[in-house]
Amino acid sequence: MNQIEAPLVIAEPALMRLVAQWLDHLGSERRLADKTLTAYERDVSQFLSFLTLHLGGAPGPDAIARLTPADIRAFFARRRMDGAGARTLARGLAGLRSFLSYLEKQGLANAATIRAVRAPRQPKTLPKPLTADEAARVVDPGQALEEEPWIAARDAAVLTLLYGCGLRISEALGLTRAEAPTHETRTLRIVGKGGKERIVPVLPVVGEAVEHYLEICPFAIDADGALFRGARGGPLNARMIQLAMQRLRGALGLPDTATPHALRHSFATHLLAGGGDLRTIQELLGHASLSTTQVYTGVDTERLVAIYRKAHPRA
Repeated sequence: MNQIEAPLVIAEPALMRLVAQWLDHLGSERRLADKTLTAYERDVSQFLSFLTLHLGGAPGPDAIARLTPADIRAFFARRRMDGAGARTLARGLAGLRSFLSYLEKQGLANAATIRAVRAPRQPKTLPKPLTADEAARVVDPGQALEEEPWIAARDAAVLTLLYGCGLRISEALGLTRAEAPTHETRTLRIVGKGGKERIVPVLPVVGEAVEHYLEICPFAIDADGALFRGARGGPLNARMIQLAMQRLRGALGLPDTATPHALRHSFATHLLAGGGDLRTIQELLGHASLSTTQVYTGVDTERLVAIYRKAHPRA
């Protein structure tokens, strides 16, 4: 069976204009991340492609207004047949809910139609943090595999920010030269997902790593320019840090789950294991909901059970 692809979208111009207005609203007013906008646009495009086949013609605003829960369930059944997993389907449902809610506010649709459709049950997976020793080795500049000293220092500084401050990689690479922490910096103001601001403490070792990178970086960086630079002087791409982590995995014998984002998981897990409370960790990570942070209690419990089974004489 053929996959539903975005190029198959055939919709009336009036509906395509509404899609463009919705995406502009999400980007300018809701301040959603670019990756989220791209995913939502793709999900709605796939839905419109499906409707073209399902309804036998190009859908317009009137067709959207007449949608039933059965139409939407048919779309997700088709996506499931094409191999989409539970997470992909849940994100697609979120995108369609956002679009229909936007149309509802314009008086063009009834979002109750899609609210009647339940999200698929998500598989329960726990984050895969590194151990404290593994994390320490990853951020150790002496472990760097780069021949260029300044690139090795740059990678170590970025990874130290991820583990030392619990930043997302996009947040670390979004820092400007003016925002660069030093060994005297105590806090850092971070703008995360959805424009949500938070203040994170900065350990001296984090500031020292960034200072060392800046001392040997060959490029002059303006105050409002990107702090971390690529080999040719442009803003550093996240892919370069992912590749650096991949090389470290091989050199240090770490599992495939040892990714840049795993350092953020490690930050949270190690804080919890050291006595940090969930509310504080929630604030430090910038999670909108405490339930998102609570997943780390499962990681810590799993660790304690493993220790118990290994150490108890009757285990």
